[in-house]
Amino acid sequence: MKTFDSAVKIQRPVNEVYGFLADMNNHKDLMPENVIDWKSTADEATFSIKNMAKLSVKIGSRLENKEIKIVPVTKPPFDVELKWTLAPAGDATSAVFTISADLNMMMKMMASGPLQKLADEETQRLAARLNMQTG
Repeated sequence: MKTFDSAVKIQRPVNEVYGFLADMNNHKDLMPENVIDWKSTADEATFSIKNMAKLSVKIGSRLENKEIKIVPVTKPPFDVELKWTLAPAGDATSAVFTISADLNMMMKMMASGPLQKLADEETQRLAARLNMQTG
């Protein structure tokens, strides 16, 4: 299992960050431009990655103010899990986004760059989105 991590500090209390991430409708704002046809509920999302694949994911588990795991609804080309881990950091929140993917050697060569970019982009967009909001 290969993991791709990206960490960020959000200038918001952990319960606000958790509340945002616990609703799949909000994840659309974290996606890069090549994610299209987004449809979601609070627990599930379906979307396409332009010129690649259509994916369906759902919240697999929520641990209030600590962790959110997102798992595929249908079998993807490789096993994958997305996880947000949150921790209080004074008045702020430390957020780590981890993509765990079971990649064979060929997929590792093709997908490692895009998966790390996705992890980095989601944390940067989360910080930009929540740090710009006022209480």
